Amino acid sequence: MKAEERWQARFRAARMTLPVWARLAPARAVYRCNISGIWEIHAWDRSNGATRQVTSRPRGTSHAAIDPTGQWIYWFSDTYGDEFGIWMRQPFNGGPETPAHPDLAPGHPTGLALSATGTAAVGRSSRHGFQVLHTRLGGDEKPTVIYESREFVQVAGMSLDGTLIAVSHSEHGDSRHPALRVIRSNGQVVGDLNDGPGKGFTGVRFAPTMTDRRILALHERRGRREPLVWDPVTGEQREIWLRVPGEITADWYHDGRALLIGHNNRARTELFRYDLGGGGLTPIKTLHGVIHDAMPRPDGTVEYSWSSAAHPPVVRSSDGHVVMNQSGPSAPPSVPLEDVFVEGPGGRIHALVSRPESGPAPYPTVFLLHGGPAAQDDDSFLPNVAAWVDAGFAVIRVNYRGSTGYGSAWRDALRGDVGHIELADVAAVRDWAVNQGVADPERLVLAGASWGGYLTLLGIGTQPKTWVAGIAAVPIADHAAAYGDETEGLRAYHRALFGGSPQEVPDLYAASSPISYLDSLQAPLLVLAGENDPRSPISQIEKYLEKLTERRHEFEVYRYNAGHGTLVVEERIRQMSAQLDFARKHVGLAQPASSRP
Repeated sequence: MKAEERWQARFRAARMTLPVWARLAPARAVYRCNISGIWEIHAWDRSNGATRQVTSRPRGTSHAAIDPTGQWIYWFSDTYGDEFGIWMRQPFNGGPETPAHPDLAPGHPTGLALSATGTAAVGRSSRHGFQVLHTRLGGDEKPTVIYESREFVQVAGMSLDGTLIAVSHSEHGDSRHPALRVIRSNGQVVGDLNDGPGKGFTGVRFAPTMTDRRILALHERRGRREPLVWDPVTGEQREIWLRVPGEITADWYHDGRALLIGHNNRARTELFRYDLGGGGLTPIKTLHGVIHDAMPRPDGTVEYSWSSAAHPPVVRSSDGHVVMNQSGPSAPPSVPLEDVFVEGPGGRIHALVSRPESGPAPYPTVFLLHGGPAAQDDDSFLPNVAAWVDAGFAVIRVNYRGSTGYGSAWRDALRGDVGHIELADVAAVRDWAVNQGVADPERLVLAGASWGGYLTLLGIGTQPKTWVAGIAAVPIADHAAAYGDETEGLRAYHRALFGGSPQEVPDLYAASSPISYLDSLQAPLLVLAGENDPRSPISQIEKYLEKLTERRHEFEVYRYNAGHGTLVVEERIRQMSAQLDFARKHVGLAQPASSRP
């Protein structure tokens, strides 16, 4: 298989997420899959093996849920990726699709929680702020507002019996470190968790039995995320402390007597069972790599979605067998990762290196920056990374300050010099790569999407002599202009990150905005932008490009009719092809025969 065919085959290979089963009907599950060529919602009846595609929308479907009884499937319906719309539902076995409730107004989703009694807590935001509504889905009773705020709020969960609802909120003004509140269906406050500045709480899930009111949460009391079991009625708390490095997540076993522990360290994950009765910790055998999601079954086994940089994803069980895979050719494998640790201006930086299998070093190199910024590059199988490697590029990914997985202080280090802090870490790793003979200093490409796209624009403006080309997908070009058009949730994030709105701290917004450094640009630029993007609004990108035109700077634009990315496989391939062609042209690599005019 030629390199061009190989990387495209990885995008086209059928992939699926971990099937999520109904808490009280474990034979019924939903998952997302791209087998139709578009990422859509599918249902799986495990009692007879039957599967069916639930949604069929031109631009795909991102969010779905199954109610605890397994009777209904819910999904969020927006317009071409703009993330503004309503929740829809359909019976598990098929039938008419209808709005979850006719009186639920459209909005941007901020969580959906479902009880076993037919009630739901629905989070939504609009320009008026944030609301949590309580409703009986499919009924005639009008939804009631049980929580409302100008500051960010997210529905975190609902007890199975429907009596308790958890919300993550930022009434204190810092959405990056939310507090956790449990309320009743009439809005009455039951309990609060708030550890003060710089220490957030994240709600995970209520206990999985009808009579259990405990909720599982993640706290940051010791400088990283760790599990905590909380009874909001009595106030009793139990912290789960483990003597391991890295960060910890957790979920319930089916009977509420144990926790499934996810341990993230050095961009890989592993699983444990933690017995709440005796406190015993038992390793669960999994392959070396990344566990994207995991869920215990009622029989005590654990199902998990796994991949590594070299091996395509698969849904496996802790008893050793493959749970489910879609039909069709599997994705061709790729190269394994190399871990690199570089001393940087703020501490030790973890970077991931993927090298071509042929060709002499130093290589033309793409620094591929992740989004977020509160996210992490890891050992996952990624078709876009493999495509760069097949094209002859080394790929270097940097878990710069702001990334998750290395503790709260590393994640929170951005405030005060947003963008420039991340790029200082990228520069340290770049120097290492050049000094070690991995990267050719004359053929360095800076690329990324979302926050990574923003850092790309800022990087080619503030480090103009370093990069031979820049590729920015759905970037922020002007923080103040983006603030004017983005969703309320992102406005709250911007305020938390910069310490205020653009009106309150205009100099900080300007200093961190790529549009402030246009006169320094030297590298040619490719920008990819979604017409309906609510996260990196296209208006502020157009403003940036207009100023590039005024300066006669070399750039190309790829626009597509979707939002912050695309769920359509062939569109992803077209975007990847545009990026490869642009980079090859500017580092002097020959185009493959199949892409030549």
